[in-house]
Amino acid sequence: MKRLIVSLLTVASLAAIPAESLAQDVLDGIYRPEHTLERRVIPYAPLREADVMWLQRVWRRVDLREKINHPMYYPEKAAQGRKSLFDVIKDAIMNDGTLTAYYPGALGDNDMFTERMTTDEVRDLLFKKDTVFTQDLNTGEMVQKVVPMEVKSNEIKWYEIKEEWFFDRQRSVMDVRIIGICPMKAKIDGLTGEYRGLQRLFWIYYPEARYVFVKSEVFNRGNDVERRTYEDVFWKRQFGSYIVKSSNVYDRQIVEYKTGLEALLEAEKIKGQITNMEHDLWSY
Repeated sequence: MKRLIVSLLTVASLAAIPAESLAQDVLDGIYRPEHTLERRVIPYAPLREADVMWLQRVWRRVDLREKINHPMYYPEKAAQGRKSLFDVIKDAIMNDGTLTAYYPGALGDNDMFTERMTTDEVRDLLFKKDTVFTQDLNTGEMVQKVVPMEVKSNEIKWYEIKEEWFFDRQRSVMDVRIIGICPMKAKIDGLTGEYRGLQRLFWIYYPEARYVFVKSEVFNRGNDVERRTYEDVFWKRQFGSYIVKSSNVYDRQIVEYKTGLEALLEAEKIKGQITNMEHDLWSY
């Protein structure tokens, strides 16, 4: 009898608990993930102008169609606590206000973070409206219709990275620091549908973005427990890229004086010069 009374009281107490409270206790997994939420940005090593013995500025192109870069592209829609790199950047600008977008200029040649974009300007860039004429099925007349045009995550397949390689003689190391990141999308002619090159949407200042990236998970193919963040991807250089420009007297990109295979060879040549610069400082 006593057991029956205890059982009835237990059922009654569970029935009194709201469904929302019960849902919050459901754990999707075998443990509650806390590592990423508690991550902190690792500060850069102190650096003075007098410590920099050699420096070269480099611009890189990250193609998300490459397999090594797929963790930045997928998922196309937020899933399992993960977002694509563009969704992380977009949400930080539009919703949280923790990131600032910088205007790349009318020709896309301004990467010096001189002109900040407001949230409304970014919204107008990503959420456009176009007017089209469609035929009314009832009357047969052409009617005007407003169609929303949103820049979605799966359209962002390239990123441009601006970084500086330098030799720190205080620590005797060759080091690199990313200055900015720019998402890019294909520019398609609305009339002919032809490819018209790449469009730079906006620049973000990487030292500011680190505080957002450090709490954003990235898929790890080898181990679901060891989930990395976008900060880890950039800090550990776990992405594929190729050089499109280095600091030069003409301020021109490689494609302006080399094309096709020759452009790729020129990019490898610049990469080799940076590597050889470090090696030539030592004697073995």
